[in-house]
Amino acid sequence: MSSINQYIDLYLQHADLLNQGSHPLINAHRAAALSGLQTHGLPSRKDERYKYTDIDKALAPDYGLNLQRLSIPFSTRYQCRVPGMRSRLYHVVDDTLAGGDILDTPQIFVGPLTLFAERYPEKFKKYYDSESESGKSNALARLNTMLVQNGIVVFVAKGYKESDLLQFINLSAGGVPMLTNRRQLIILESGAEATILACNHSGSQIDHLTNEVVEVWQEEGSKLQYYTIDDTVASDSILNTTHIVQSAGSRLEYASITLSGGLARREVDIYLRGADASVQASGFVVGDGEQHVDNNLLVVHDAPACQSDVLYKYILDGQAVGAFAGKVYVSPGAEQTDSQETNANMCMSPEARMYTQPMLEIYADDVKCNHGSTVGQFNDNALFYMNQRGISPEDGRKLLQQAFAWDVIERIPLLPLRQRLMRMVESRFRLADSCNDCGICISKV
Repeated sequence: MSSINQYIDLYLQHADLLNQGSHPLINAHRAAALSGLQTHGLPSRKDERYKYTDIDKALAPDYGLNLQRLSIPFSTRYQCRVPGMRSRLYHVVDDTLAGGDILDTPQIFVGPLTLFAERYPEKFKKYYDSESESGKSNALARLNTMLVQNGIVVFVAKGYKESDLLQFINLSAGGVPMLTNRRQLIILESGAEATILACNHSGSQIDHLTNEVVEVWQEEGSKLQYYTIDDTVASDSILNTTHIVQSAGSRLEYASITLSGGLARREVDIYLRGADASVQASGFVVGDGEQHVDNNLLVVHDAPACQSDVLYKYILDGQAVGAFAGKVYVSPGAEQTDSQETNANMCMSPEARMYTQPMLEIYADDVKCNHGSTVGQFNDNALFYMNQRGISPEDGRKLLQQAFAWDVIERIPLLPLRQRLMRMVESRFRLADSCNDCGICISKV
C-alpha cells in the first residue's frame, strides 16, 4: 500500500479541521489536489525525475500534523544575521510566521498566506497554485496543497525596489515526529526587486519531515535574488518543490547551499517565458555520514534570447549519497538561447556515492548550449605540493575543499552574504557538524 493513502485518509477524516485553521481561498484548492493524488499517487523510482530518491519511503513513517494550530514553542537563538547588510528577520515555525514584523504597504507585503488571501484576494487567485491545472504540479505539491493551512507571502509592487534583505529562519519544531507542509509565494511585479534568504534549521533532534512548496512569479524586468541554506540534523528531512516563472527581461539569481542534514530533495523548475530573461542557478552540497541530497533541476527556454547558467558542486564523505539531474529544455522558436550547465563532484571516501545526469533537449536551431559533469577525488599532487610547503595533510584537504566551494559562493553578487556563506562553509569543514554546535548563526546578544 502506498504511503500517500494515510494522508488521503487523514484529509478525508479531518477536512473540516483543516479548513477551520486556514482561509476559504486556500481551502478551495484542496479538492483538486486530492483528486490528483487519488488518480496519480506518488512517483516511483521508475520515474526519471525520482530515480535517486524513494518518495514513498520518505512519507511512510507515521508523522503527526498540527491540524489544530497549536502554538509550538521555539528558540529565537537562531538569528542568522548577515554582518554588513540591513535585513528584516522572520522566524517561521513549521508553516506559521512566529516572529517578525508584518509588512503591508502599497509597495510591499511580507506576511502570512492567510492574511494575503484576506487583503488581496484577486492577487491571491491569480498566482496561488495557478500552474496545477496545466499538469505542472507534482505529487508533493498536490500533497502540500491538500494539507497546507498557512504560509508566507512576499509581494513587491510594480517598480518598487526593496533594499533590505528579507531573511526567513525556518525552524522544524515539535515534541513528536511531525510532517510540516510549508508554503511560500513570491510575486514580483514589473520592475520590482528583492533579495530573499531562507535558512532551514532544526529545533530538536526528533524526526521531522518538511514538504515545502515555493512558487515564484517574476513579471517583466523584475530582479530576484533567492538563496536557501539547509543546516539541520540527521533526523530532519526536506522535500522541496520550487516552481519559478520568469517574464521578459527578468533576472533571477538562485542558489541552494546544503551544509548538513538527513534526507534533502529539491525539485526546481524554472520557466523562461519572456524574451531576454536570464537565470543563474547555483548549488553546493557538503554531505557526510548517511546524508542523502538530491537536486533535480529543469530549465525551460520558452522564449528567444534567454540565458541560463547552471553550476552545482558536491563534496561527499562517509556513506553520503548525492544526486544531480539537470535538464535544459529549449522549445521550438526559442532561438538565440544561451545555456551552460556544469556539475562537478568530489567523493572523499570509498563509500560515498554520486549520481549525475546533465541533459539537453533542443528544438531550436540558433542556440549555444553546453553541459558537462565530473566525479573524482582530490588531486594527490596538490596535497603533496602543499605538504612540501609546511601545510599538514588535514589542513591541505580543508583548503582544497574550500577552494572547490568558492566557485559557487563567488557567484553571489552581495559581498556581505558571500563572506558569511564562505565562513559557514569553512566552519562546516572545520567541525564536520551542524550549526547547532558551531554557533555562527546563534545570536551572541
